Amino acid sequence: MVRIIAFLVVIAAVAVGVAWVADQTGSVSLSWSIWQIETSLPVFIFGLAALFIVAMAIWSAVRGAWRTPERLRRMRHERRHKRGRDAVTRGLIAVGTGDHLAARRHAGIAKRLAHQDPLALLLHAQTAQLDGDRDGAQRAFRAMAEREDTRLLGLRGLFIEAQRNDDPYTAVAMAEEALKIAPGSAWASHAALGFRCAKGDWDGALKILENNLAAGLIDPAPYKRQRGVLLTARALELEHKNRDASRGSAMEAVKLAPTLVPAAVLAAKFLSEDNQTRRAMRVIEAAWAVHPHPDLADAYAHVRLGDSALERLARVESLAQKMPGHPESALALARAAMDAGEFARARTALAPLLDAPTQRVAMLMAELERAEHGDDGRARSWMLRAARAAHDPVWTADGYVSDHWRPVSPVTGRLDAFQWITPVAALPSDKSLAIEPAGDELVAAIPETVPSSPEPAPLPAPQDNSPAAPVVPESAVVTDEPAVTAPAPSVRAPAMPPPMFRPRPAQEKSAAPAVIPIVRAPDDPGVDEMTELLDPERPDQAQPGGWRGFWSRLVG
Repeated sequence: MVRIIAFLVVIAAVAVGVAWVADQTGSVSLSWSIWQIETSLPVFIFGLAALFIVAMAIWSAVRGAWRTPERLRRMRHERRHKRGRDAVTRGLIAVGTGDHLAARRHAGIAKRLAHQDPLALLLHAQTAQLDGDRDGAQRAFRAMAEREDTRLLGLRGLFIEAQRNDDPYTAVAMAEEALKIAPGSAWASHAALGFRCAKGDWDGALKILENNLAAGLIDPAPYKRQRGVLLTARALELEHKNRDASRGSAMEAVKLAPTLVPAAVLAAKFLSEDNQTRRAMRVIEAAWAVHPHPDLADAYAHVRLGDSALERLARVESLAQKMPGHPESALALARAAMDAGEFARARTALAPLLDAPTQRVAMLMAELERAEHGDDGRARSWMLRAARAAHDPVWTADGYVSDHWRPVSPVTGRLDAFQWITPVAALPSDKSLAIEPAGDELVAAIPETVPSSPEPAPLPAPQDNSPAAPVVPESAVVTDEPAVTAPAPSVRAPAMPPPMFRPRPAQEKSAAPAVIPIVRAPDDPGVDEMTELLDPERPDQAQPGGWRGFWSRLVG
């Protein structure tokens, strides 16, 4: 509506101007050599305007003829670019659908017609990944890393290819280089954080966590929890090396994450050594109210050094009353009663758990029968039940079961992944694959028939310095024949890819498993927000329309 009104106003102004010129009186005389022109003023003005229009038309025609070759080259280039972009689009769709033949064909067209297009490089890299051509993918990502606009995308592709080639040092180098370019890159930060934790570089991990908070990659609440986890890991590592530093880290960790069991246990231990008994008890009670754990009950029982067994029993009874009916309360009370010789009290505590006893319940009953009555027969019966009983809660992360808490998952490198839960039992199978470590390799024994049982038997617990869990095929179940003695907490390797980082022999004594996690699928280097920045045909670069656009195209 506004444009129509403006157009009418302009037409009216032109009409008024023409009428005014036509009403003017006077004459104009031009004399040039033998030529002499005499005319009225309106005719002279209209003639001058017509001459100007003719001159502009002649100039436009001459200029258009002069620029015709350049215009033809530009049109040919635009056609090639359009065909190349169409090939890139069709190729990316073919990659997404898994059609490697069509993807390879479109990638060839895009390389020939639009080899400088960043998306053509991405298509070439993903096509090589789809074909299993890792060398070709690395060349494509290396070419992208050498360009300023695609450097971050190329580094991420090289990072993933290094992971797939089991080259952790190159992967970490790519992630750290990406962090220099984009400190807010989530995948690079996650990989660098996992690598620092794998090396036991807790100070470096804390620094990366601070950068993540500053970059807005993590909220304050998860930041406090993760910082508490890293401080707890550092405190556990320094417990026997630097007691003062370990105590400071443990105290800060329990303030940031009061429900973290290892932090509460270690902080209570230091407070107990400093004769701050009441404060140590409050720390344990705060964690117990959220996550009852046997380590908390043991630390609470021994919070005052030199107490008798009866005094420890009374203290554990007060702790159990804070979570009545919880299995951990009953188990802690039974353990303390047996240590104090109160066998009837121990039986009373275990009675509600005997309908469906777990391994720990059955083992305590076996110990109780032997200690109270000296009945080895009933003790052996309970031990046999323990071997086939349901599992108790253990530290579990991403399907990996550990006999102690760890700050990161050895499977994915996820921080604060371990939870005190009952592990998921493996499905039974007709065959089992016994795997045992032999040097740097895993030696598979000859498959044998697995005897039928309610649940698969657990693997023996791995050594503390083992970097990762062995890989178990989905069609196989790893079993170990249970002994009559007390079974250790089970560690079962899930059917999943092995950790991406395996340290050198000199690094095998690190406090944490070495992991460089894959943030996304291996065949997806990720475009994220860079696709819009790399597209030369963005909407904000479109030419204006209307008379303004017509005039801009007319004058070139």
